[in-house]
Amino acid sequence: MALLHILTYPDKRLHKVAKPVEVVDDRIRKLVADMAETMYAAPGVGLAATQVDAHERVIVIDVSDTHDQLQAFINPEIIWSSDEKQDHEEGCLSVPGIYDFVERPEKVRVRAQNEKGETFEIDCEGLLAVCIQHEMDHLMGRVFVEYLSSLKQTRIRGKMKKLEKAL
Repeated sequence: MALLHILTYPDKRLHKVAKPVEVVDDRIRKLVADMAETMYAAPGVGLAATQVDAHERVIVIDVSDTHDQLQAFINPEIIWSSDEKQDHEEGCLSVPGIYDFVERPEKVRVRAQNEKGETFEIDCEGLLAVCIQHEMDHLMGRVFVEYLSSLKQTRIRGKMKKLEKAL
């Protein structure tokens, strides 16, 4: 396994739309393992392949308190979402140190494949629902700060550029 480099906003590569995974094979399983190691080391609760410059529809998530319940979502799609919305404070490994509230559906049903290539469906609510929607946005080339006002986005871009120069 290897730690991968996480792209930071406003890197243009974060806006690339991920392509579907054609075959779940050892290469994809290695990507999942490397992404999981990277996410845990960051530390974070979710990571999309787009964030590590691998533009395929792969997400890893672990919202458990014990950080031992990794879930991989390959080719995820939301097949149902509730009409009820919730505001939840979000952060992002690609936008370190920035947190703000985003409104999203409270519950979603997701269809995806696991590391064996088996299709499954899962009903998500709470933090898992927020996380899966946040990570799926990455696969579509969208970063959570784009839900915020243009003024906040401008300020965040400035902060990220200052942070990049300081490194």
